[in-house]
Amino acid sequence: MLGIYLPAAALMLGAFSFQPLEYSLPLKLPESAAVDLQAEEPTSLTQLSIPDYVYTIQSGDTLSTIFERLGVSQKEMYQVLESDVSILALDTLKPGDKLGFWLESGQLHQLELRFSAAEQVVFTRAAAEVFEYSEVRLEGEWREEMLAGEINGSFYNSAKRAGLRASEIQRVSALLQDKINFRRDLRAGDRFQVVRAEQYVDGEATGNTRLEGLRILNRSRELTAFNFEGQFYDLNGESLASAFIRYPTKGKYRLSSHFNPFRKHPVTGRVRPHNGTDFATPIGTPVLATGDGVVTRVTKHPYAGLYIVIEHGEKYKTRFLHLSKALVTKGQTVSRGQKIALSGNSGRSTGPHLHYELHVNGRPVNAMTAPIPVADGVDKDERLAFTQRTQRLLEQMGVNQG
Repeated sequence: MLGIYLPAAALMLGAFSFQPLEYSLPLKLPESAAVDLQAEEPTSLTQLSIPDYVYTIQSGDTLSTIFERLGVSQKEMYQVLESDVSILALDTLKPGDKLGFWLESGQLHQLELRFSAAEQVVFTRAAAEVFEYSEVRLEGEWREEMLAGEINGSFYNSAKRAGLRASEIQRVSALLQDKINFRRDLRAGDRFQVVRAEQYVDGEATGNTRLEGLRILNRSRELTAFNFEGQFYDLNGESLASAFIRYPTKGKYRLSSHFNPFRKHPVTGRVRPHNGTDFATPIGTPVLATGDGVVTRVTKHPYAGLYIVIEHGEKYKTRFLHLSKALVTKGQTVSRGQKIALSGNSGRSTGPHLHYELHVNGRPVNAMTAPIPVADGVDKDERLAFTQRTQRLLEQMGVNQG
């Protein structure tokens, strides 16, 4: 599927608070608020159509005020949110992301969320009160660069000076947390090297990055981590991640709804996938992290209820919906089997249950049957490819393996 063109010109609404978790009643905007309805002409044949309105998210916006200013009803906004419960894309909007609106006879026909040149989500009206979504994800080109620095003060500040982002520093710390205490063990003069890849689509940087390899020289020892097929290993090919557990609860509970990517909407007859597994858990049942990771979202949604998202490295992500209480906070590092929440019945739910999702490379999979990460080292059949990759990354770091 091709992405829909969203011009760079923004539809300026002024400084209103955009909180993806807040779906409040609309705020009244001043009549003098400036609105630029001009859209740029498409510059390539791959662009499908021009939206009627385009808005670039500003710090301080709310979703409801944006919809109101464009004359799109709150009812239609909630219809979009109901479709969004399958992917929760609206909850990830941030300043700089773009919204494209297509209107027909005063009604919302289509809404596009443009996160970058590589990632868009499109909501299209499928029936009188129903929207369906589609996702656009482009692989693009990944360009590598090497960042290096020396410890002077904290590792965080030293890495920031070298050019690493806060999220990348957190990822490095999580990868090596079992190998080194970053506050106690590092000394002034210790060195580090990181190979980072940045994504480009048609020559445009998307803002997406990933860690490819890292090396820390801590006095007399060397710590390494290399990304191979989405998982991290040290120089010897030993895994740096612990194994996952299959179930997000201590006890086994009845599966009340299975993963079903082909489930159909009862009104439109179109596919409305069920991207997770539902467990018939009583309210207050402890919910467990299924692998080591970092909490990236703890928030509320009118349909998904209170939910938590955990990222487990570059490849894996888990989501837990309809919770009654969160026991972790955004940015917190968690371990496999750690209690992170209590199950509930929040949001739009037919009864108390836990909705659990496993995503691999950005796509939902059946958490009950999909291969899950294990703590094994690199397979012997892949040893040559792993060795060739690590040698190339080490050469970028200026290390001569010969």
